[in-house]
Amino acid sequence: MIILFDLDGTLIDSTEAILESFMVAFQTFDTTVPSDEAIKAQIGHPLDAMFLTLGVEKSKVWNYVDAYKMHYRKISCAKTILLPDAREAVMLARKYATLGVVTTKTAKYSIELLEHMGLMQYFDVLIGREDVEHPKPHPEPIIKALSKLQRDTTKYWMIGDTPMDLLAAKAANINSVAVTCGYADEDTLCQYTDNVSQTALEAVKFITVS
Repeated sequence: MIILFDLDGTLIDSTEAILESFMVAFQTFDTTVPSDEAIKAQIGHPLDAMFLTLGVEKSKVWNYVDAYKMHYRKISCAKTILLPDAREAVMLARKYATLGVVTTKTAKYSIELLEHMGLMQYFDVLIGREDVEHPKPHPEPIIKALSKLQRDTTKYWMIGDTPMDLLAAKAANINSVAVTCGYADEDTLCQYTDNVSQTALEAVKFITVS
């Protein structure tokens, strides 16, 4: 079995670091900082898409992304925490499956975070934004992750907290479980999958008995 995890809202809560880094990026260019709710509604999308949606001119988007990343890399480990039962979820999943991470975060920062939290050792692959041309909801990140893993199995699962995770899983023709501990509510998630759990640990328990 292979289980792929999203990161933000599924295993970790880096909301404080994300919001602060967006604030710094907008302040760097002396522009109005969007509300926290407006920013959180976009989490799960690539940074460039988030800035575009938040009103940044297309020609300036990558300047904002660079300002964001410059600050984020300084604070991410200190201002990111594991979600409840996330560590237990990973350790339980590892007993039954080969594990990977598929995220729209930069892979370099994602690996640093997971190493800081003592979890990277449990994952055999991590696919980040810079590893693909098309991020979620496109299936490319999932397909690329699976291509790097031993695939002598017929059971593939994606655990995530946003419609992008679930749409990517469907497009890649693998099973999915949504978790409500992240950035989308249960009603929204139920539109994209029949399987909804409160936490990653509950999701893993559901998978192991399916």
